[in-house]
Amino acid sequence: MASRTSRLRDFALVSVIAVVLDQVTKAWASSVLVAGRAVALIPGIMDLDLVYNTGAAFSMGEGARWVFVVIALVVIGICLWLVATVDDLPRVLVVSLACVAGGGAGNLIDRVVSGKVCDFLATSFIDFPIFNVADMFVTCGVAVAFVSFLVIDGRRHEGEGQ
Repeated sequence: MASRTSRLRDFALVSVIAVVLDQVTKAWASSVLVAGRAVALIPGIMDLDLVYNTGAAFSMGEGARWVFVVIALVVIGICLWLVATVDDLPRVLVVSLACVAGGGAGNLIDRVVSGKVCDFLATSFIDFPIFNVADMFVTCGVAVAFVSFLVIDGRRHEGEGQ
């Protein structure tokens, strides 16, 4: 298994990449796109449509900025704590937790700096909330962590039966 130092290094690297990609794309979207004027990115599949969200997913909790700041800090702290303390944590879980933390940090920066989150990626083939790169990191990180945990737990149970 990886050492604590290498786990923390990998966690920091992936988290920083997530934050940088998120903040760069949001800065670009805010400077180029006009709110309310969607632009086709991939016709029929994905549009660029600038909106600012003061709530969380699906605009739930509008105006609860500081609640979301605290939640983000707690989630980031838990991810970091797990990576720092669980000695047999597989690399895939380190990376997925880093994705969750980095994505959470990206949206946290928006909430603290401007009080709202910049969203700009809109699916045009289904009715789905507009999202951003940080949201993609969080969603993919949670999904990979969940599947990885199921696989790892399944292997652990197989080993107990032998």
